[in-house]
Amino acid sequence: MKKKEKQKRGFVKDMLFLGITLAIAIVLLLMFPEKKELVISSSKGFLMEMILILPAVMILMGLFAVFVPNDVIVKYLGRSSGIKGIFLAILMGAFPTGPLYVAFPIAAALLKKGARISNIIAFLSAWACIKIPQELVELQFLGLKFMIARLLLTVVFVIIMGIAIEQIILWSEKTNKHEQTS
Repeated sequence: MKKKEKQKRGFVKDMLFLGITLAIAIVLLLMFPEKKELVISSSKGFLMEMILILPAVMILMGLFAVFVPNDVIVKYLGRSSGIKGIFLAILMGAFPTGPLYVAFPIAAALLKKGARISNIIAFLSAWACIKIPQELVELQFLGLKFMIARLLLTVVFVIIMGIAIEQIILWSEKTNKHEQTS
């Protein structure tokens, strides 16, 4: 499939999703008119947050795309990176603070540069579940045993989930290719 055709399909899907979302929002607001002000103020808050954060993320992504060579990503996060790559991805996800939606363009750029799918899953999961500042708060309120147990289980399941999702995606792609050639 040509790149422009793929972009056009992606745009159509995005517009369809936006249209469905707006239709659902309108129906819900017609059913619950008393929620209108709350919905508008919440939406405005989220929009302002995204307007403030996303441009900086896009600039960083542009710098990342230009200045970080693909072979560096392949070496440390690619197919041959093994368990070291997964742990590096977990560390990369655990340090930043900020909303999870900031991690998605970073994950897409890593994937495009040759990072392994399991490492992307580990990165996103760590961003969502493991934050160094949160670990310190967890330690203070829930204690060392709880923090260590939760952290260890989280890391183990992040690794399992990353490998499982990678295998499912690879199997799915293999099945689709086989069906297309048949």
